[in-house]
Amino acid sequence: MSTFVIDVPMPSMGATVSELTIINIVVDPGDKVAKGQKLAELESDKSAFDFESPAEGVILEVKGQKGEVKSSGQTLFRMETGDQSLQHLAIATAKHDAAPAAPAAPAKALVWTPRALKMAQEAGLDPAQMTDIEATGPGGRVSGDDVAKYLAGRK
Repeated sequence: MSTFVIDVPMPSMGATVSELTIINIVVDPGDKVAKGQKLAELESDKSAFDFESPAEGVILEVKGQKGEVKSSGQTLFRMETGDQSLQHLAIATAKHDAAPAAPAAPAKALVWTPRALKMAQEAGLDPAQMTDIEATGPGGRVSGDDVAKYLAGRK
């Protein structure tokens, strides 16, 4: 069977929801996955749901991290598959059968509420670089109040 590499995009949740927050990623590069297998947990401003694999294959790369907000259509996973129905998602690669490079471990994995992410981005800050912010929200998440306190401390 001939295989190819695809970029698996963030789902579209309709006209009113253009961004989703990654709550959890449950696979790693190198994992073999089945069609319909849970890959991640995502959250919109209205609901949380499981994101499932569109095909059987091997995860080559995870292009997001816990707490990150991504727009619909942005790549979430890169995977190798033989499912010809997904040929339209194929990407050009020099040699995709080489082992993928290990992803760099994040310094501190923070989970952000959608409001907190929006506040940080509107202030011109990159949430991925804000590792010194205190997360006091429910479940250890960075809340809007945490961002306001962080911004106030920078003045």
